[in-house]
Amino acid sequence: MPRTVEKWSLPSQMAAEFAGTAILILFGSGVVAQVVSGGDEGSLGDHNSIAWAWGLGVMFGIYVAGRATGAHLNPAVTFAFALFRDLPWKKVLPYVAAQVAGAFVAALLVRWNYNDMITAIDPEHTTATQTIFSTLPGNGTLPVGVGSALLDQIIGTAILLFLIVAVTDSRSTPPLANMAPFIIGLIVVAIGFAWGTNAGYAINPARDFGPRLASFITGYGGAWRDQYGGLYFWVPIVGPLVGGPIGVFLYDKLIGRFLPDEAPEELEPEKAAA
Repeated sequence: MPRTVEKWSLPSQMAAEFAGTAILILFGSGVVAQVVSGGDEGSLGDHNSIAWAWGLGVMFGIYVAGRATGAHLNPAVTFAFALFRDLPWKKVLPYVAAQVAGAFVAALLVRWNYNDMITAIDPEHTTATQTIFSTLPGNGTLPVGVGSALLDQIIGTAILLFLIVAVTDSRSTPPLANMAPFIIGLIVVAIGFAWGTNAGYAINPARDFGPRLASFITGYGGAWRDQYGGLYFWVPIVGPLVGGPIGVFLYDKLIGRFLPDEAPEELEPEKAAA
């Protein structure tokens, strides 16, 4: 993810965060809508396709916004970078607002596009299709408590941020030729494969809150609650905002502080292979 270029004004950076996050949600919520419409037979996909589409959505979103902002697309990233990197605090709220707005608008498009399917299989707009837009403990079906879901979000987002800063640290072994977005997309795929059960791996407050708000204003009266009736919307907000800084902090303490102050020159072939 490239550094922010000064020629980009704050409004243009907000536009980039809006667009990048919208791309993420168009693929992410879109694939869940497609899988849900396939029913129990899984004829239109399964968890594998969900994990891959979310990862690809992240990759495409980073390619869209990377030159302008570094492509945060996630309030947990923005907050952690303000705490531990050089992101000015004055940009935090504008970036977050743009990310939530992008997720909200994209979710409305998914809702509009899949309205016939949703109406046919879930006319009451219950948790049966709520997961198209936002997360639920145990993906709305398994007996997972709020405490376990919150812990899951903290750990999952810490893993995400730990690996993002590792991949983008020029002092270490960053991917070359603008491959960082692809690698970060794979990180999200891996988290989806390994950390998707307890809380649906939101790992991003904007990814959950924006679509949750879109679903609420389009008929999902219980959007703020889980399948047990408890208030749940705060879990995929608080968990990532706690876990993200933890991930960056751990990277800095375990790895970053032992690296040189500046990126080293390219190793000679025989040294690189050693």
